[in-house]
Amino acid sequence: MRPLVTGAGGFAGRHLVAHLTDEGDEVLTTDRSSGGPDLLDAEGLTNLIVDLEPEVVYHLAGQSDAALSWDFPLETIRTNSEGTFNLLEAARVAGVDRVVIITSSDVYGKISSDELPVTEDAPLRPLSPYGLSKAMADLIGSYAFLTYGQNVIRARTFNHFGPGQDRNAVCPGLAARIAECEVANGSSIRVGNLDVKRDLTDVRDVVRAYRLLAIKGKPGVAYNVCSGVAVSIREVLEALVLHSDRSIRFESDPALFRPVDLEVMYGDGTRIHTDTGWFPERSLEATFLEVLDEWRRRIPEGTRKEEG
Repeated sequence: MRPLVTGAGGFAGRHLVAHLTDEGDEVLTTDRSSGGPDLLDAEGLTNLIVDLEPEVVYHLAGQSDAALSWDFPLETIRTNSEGTFNLLEAARVAGVDRVVIITSSDVYGKISSDELPVTEDAPLRPLSPYGLSKAMADLIGSYAFLTYGQNVIRARTFNHFGPGQDRNAVCPGLAARIAECEVANGSSIRVGNLDVKRDLTDVRDVVRAYRLLAIKGKPGVAYNVCSGVAVSIREVLEALVLHSDRSIRFESDPALFRPVDLEVMYGDGTRIHTDTGWFPERSLEATFLEVLDEWRRRIPEGTRKEEG
């Protein structure tokens, strides 16, 4: 298979490129940080895809930071929605066989307890600029299928984590603070809302799902990529601290709370299980330790001020 990965330099993009390469695919990549066209450059995107002639496009490029979207809502909405429209138009002109659009569980937004686990048939009620932008991208993917018959699959990915992720995400953010506390011989770390529960999956399981969707997914269909299990942020933090030799206190910091945050969110993965046979395989506990050890290596001895 000859795939093109947009956003190849991002967290999930790097893992996807590695997985596709391991599977023997002839991987093509584009990323704005390495000189690729901006998603809002419709002509540049079209020229690129026409020249590269990929069989499938995995669309991961865009503004992926939900917290940052509150500071830059319009930029987030344009990049993720208009950018997806431009990408799909370019793929249609180039005659690409299949496009896998990566959206997010944030498209569901306001979910009540009686709607859990959330299925792909749930209404889209986003609660953040990021969620709104991904819901728009999701609808644009459906539009391309219904209007032009494009072979578009929408992957609604729930929370995923793993090595190489920036510390603005929850798990690496906690791991980084623990590592800093260890280096500084500190006794406490700042934390946000520990009571929320999220559906967590190792990023390497997630990218494996993307390739299976490209091979076995049904055109025009949306798929939850999820574990189906809700894990509290407190459980994540306690699992990380368990691997530290320090007794660490948790100090609540209002600055780390989001303006809007659902208490519990987890998905129903029946559709992807049925159509592709995909299930998560990696242990969350092993990945927690892997992320913590990564941040221990990234934070040199003696470079941080003592906390607590």
